[in-house]
Amino acid sequence: MRVLGVDPGLTRCGIGVVDGVAGRPLTMVGVGVIRTPAEAETPDRLVAVEAGIEAWLDEHRPERVAVERVFSQHNVRTVMGTAQASAVAMLCAARRGLPVALHTPSEVKAAVTGSGRAEKDQVGAMVTRLLRLDAPPKPADAADALALAICHIWRAPAQNRLQQAVAAHRAAPAPRRTAPGRRPQKGRPA
Repeated sequence: MRVLGVDPGLTRCGIGVVDGVAGRPLTMVGVGVIRTPAEAETPDRLVAVEAGIEAWLDEHRPERVAVERVFSQHNVRTVMGTAQASAVAMLCAARRGLPVALHTPSEVKAAVTGSGRAEKDQVGAMVTRLLRLDAPPKPADAADALALAICHIWRAPAQNRLQQAVAAHRAAPAPRRTAPGRRPQKGRPA
């Protein structure tokens, strides 16, 4: 499975592509950062993020896209920019019919390091180790994008089985129930 991981941001949008399946060694296909100038207007920055993501999708042809789920922060301006860049990534994937998964930062950290409270340098070190790289990807946004892709590769099989079980449960006919205190009669359905 080839996954494009996106660590959304307006100034730096981390992006990374990983090939692999759960339980097997993973391979980094590419990693980078889409940068936009802080002094540019937000609509222009979003267009630049879109163009960058589209270029990565064209070049690497992923099967799925994993995006960091935006969470509440104290700086509303930062949250807004992150949410906008996240929406652009989801839009680019949806246009191509690619499945999109959202993963929280703590979920990604737990999947990659074993601790949902891991520091950025720990995530970078584990990404380096898991992908057998010579050095941690820089800046941290790039390592985070790879961590998102890794998290999704490892969690997707379990998530798919869970979704299938829920769908099967919803599709199954509901059992008929008898009124409290009544026993079903022989030969008659309950």
